Amino acid sequence: MNMILLLENGRIFKGKSFGYENKIIGEVVFNTGMTGYQEILTDPSYCGQIVTMTYPLIGNYGINLDDYESRKPFVNGLIVREYCEHPSNFRCEKTIDEYLKKYKIPGLYGIDTRALTKILREFGTMRGLIVREDEFNKKQLLEEMASYTIKNPVHEVTIKEKQTYGSGKRHIALLDYGVKRNIIRELVKRDCLVTVFPSTASIEEIMAVSPDGIMLSNGPGDPKDCHFEIDTIKELIGEYPIFAICLGHQLMALATNGDTTRLKYGHRGCNHPVKDLKKDRTYITSQNHGYTIVSDSIDKSLMEVTHVNMNDQTVEGVKFKNHPIFTVQFHPEASPGPQDTSYLFDEFMTLIDTQQKGETHA
Repeated sequence: MNMILLLENGRIFKGKSFGYENKIIGEVVFNTGMTGYQEILTDPSYCGQIVTMTYPLIGNYGINLDDYESRKPFVNGLIVREYCEHPSNFRCEKTIDEYLKKYKIPGLYGIDTRALTKILREFGTMRGLIVREDEFNKKQLLEEMASYTIKNPVHEVTIKEKQTYGSGKRHIALLDYGVKRNIIRELVKRDCLVTVFPSTASIEEIMAVSPDGIMLSNGPGDPKDCHFEIDTIKELIGEYPIFAICLGHQLMALATNGDTTRLKYGHRGCNHPVKDLKKDRTYITSQNHGYTIVSDSIDKSLMEVTHVNMNDQTVEGVKFKNHPIFTVQFHPEASPGPQDTSYLFDEFMTLIDTQQKGETHA
């Protein structure tokens, strides 16, 4: 079936459909990863977005049942240069076409993804619409697209009831803003009992399980829309050791009177260089976000910057001076991406153990 991608600036791309054939509107973004498309599709941080893969061939190793990062894919659509109809991998259980059909997600292939990416880099992330060619009416569709917004994506992706994983000696309360399963896996393999709470959990519900530490997860959308979550974080500061990732990192900044701003086209991929200032070493990281902390808004008497993005110098991590709290913008659990920064989970364990011994944090 012939399909069309229409951008909000009026630019048109004509291609072919795979996956589920239906009209969809979303925020068009691009990801620079060469592999890991299954983890990308199931990363809740992509809720409401149409993901363009810059690597030309997608689907060559198929889809398996082990590499999901959440209960289902949350992307609105997928755009690739070429998708593989006949994958070859011993773990393959279905094709990417079959997978998208199952969850009613449209795919578009056969367009110049390089040209699309250049447009997004030059003009910034924008709304887009995928539609069948025989249903294309540019004026009508542009009007329909103009009113589209991603509303409350955190509340769409978060779990509805708390869940428990593992049985370790440390008890972690993980606030689910769109958590990736590998965050839970990384905690469980470090001898942790993990209780995952919905983003709407009250401070009383969280404290009732007597956690040893708090984890704030990644998630989608504009952090400034998360008013309830910010208020909850304010009450947690000073009560427990806290490690925050991605959206959690941004919410922590807002909870301490900092500010966030939208990036022109975001950071999405598994090849972003980030410097750990304390270690004086640059790591390659996995990232997926469209907002960042405003550097000048950070209260320097309260916290210090620990990590910096080497591409654009944006803030990638902070550490509190008087509380056992640190946050990072990137995804140290990877999935997909390099595992260079998994050491941060070990540092979180050390922070918790130090608090339990009644020692001060470094």
